[in-house]
Amino acid sequence: MNISKGLIGLASLCLLSASTALAGELVINSDHSDPAPKKAMEELIKDFEAKNPDIKVKWNNFDHEGYKSAIRNFLTADPPDVAAWYAGNRMGPFVKAGLFEPVDDVWEANGFNDQLKSAAASMTIDGKKWGVPYTYYQWGIYYNKDAYKKAGVTEPKNWAEFVSNCEKFKAAGIDCLTTGTKALWPAAGLFDYIDLRTNGYEFHMDLTAGKVSWTDDRVKAAFAELGKVVPYITANHAGIDWQDAAALLSQGKAANYVMGNFAVATFKDGGMTNDNLGFMAFPEITAGIPRSEEAPTDTFHIPAGAKNKEDAKKFLAYLGSAEAQTKMNATLGQLPTNNKSSVGDDPYLKAGFELLSGAHALAQFFDRDAPADMAKAAMEGFQEFMVKPDHLDKILARLDKVRAKAYAAE
Repeated sequence: MNISKGLIGLASLCLLSASTALAGELVINSDHSDPAPKKAMEELIKDFEAKNPDIKVKWNNFDHEGYKSAIRNFLTADPPDVAAWYAGNRMGPFVKAGLFEPVDDVWEANGFNDQLKSAAASMTIDGKKWGVPYTYYQWGIYYNKDAYKKAGVTEPKNWAEFVSNCEKFKAAGIDCLTTGTKALWPAAGLFDYIDLRTNGYEFHMDLTAGKVSWTDDRVKAAFAELGKVVPYITANHAGIDWQDAAALLSQGKAANYVMGNFAVATFKDGGMTNDNLGFMAFPEITAGIPRSEEAPTDTFHIPAGAKNKEDAKKFLAYLGSAEAQTKMNATLGQLPTNNKSSVGDDPYLKAGFELLSGAHALAQFFDRDAPADMAKAAMEGFQEFMVKPDHLDKILARLDKVRAKAYAAE
């Protein structure tokens, strides 16, 4: 026997074995550390491995803050095969840095262009899809039906009717609109919707991406619409938390609340039931603008430096399926992005699923769509305007200065 050939053959066999082992291991990094998300991921991985017995998943689970700090480092230095992140402008920096892999082939091969179409715009940059969404939840207007009856008003068909109703609520001693902006972010939900309804999704994305000046007339138009309801918002909103405002809605002291679906449990803890807690889409402001919604969307991506992209694509294909999303979101208590999935009997989840599945596009919430410095300054500005609307010009000039720095630092 030729020893040299034997050693070469043995080395080749070892390399082949190592390669095969590598191909069968799928490394996933995510931040599913809370109990429900952790359980949902454990179930997802177990089901995926059962359908793909030749693939073994290695899951690295981080806490939320640790993950935010670690992701850019590991995407650059030691990328996993799959990484959790978020849709919209939040994924933009990683796409621009060449750290995410386009996955248009996964969308095409699995019918996702139809099944995930409401989330398609928020997954697309430069005409390419950069990940797969698996869960979101709706925002909208939660309202007290008893307060509506007391004031003698019906659900508004558009923004003009909503504003008109405010005077009737005031006459009945009820806040037309409540919120708690002590933590700033609830004000962003209100502004996001007004801008989406005044100027449309594409403009709103340009604004949050720093492509539009805050002194633009279209931005001023959005603030003008917000200004119409400022006199009817809970007076001390800047000094209370969102849960305090939820109590006002539950008690019938306020009629409407622009909020995310996670607040339903808080409304019910305050004594509301399905009989007197209503939900509606944020009403139309500018006629003809396609209806986009506020729906923070969680996603998975394939890093550009992933070692096992073949199995990573299989995982994304399963993650995006109606079957996987139905089960996962039942555990999460949220909504599947796949419009062929099913949801339970909860009326708010059912309403949200219908609302989001038919949306033109989805915004991610201001503090996800804008860089941290811009988001903080803007939310401070929204709150200030809601307290002192005559400060608008100063607020917008200040925000434009922040814009000049915030995006240059990205």
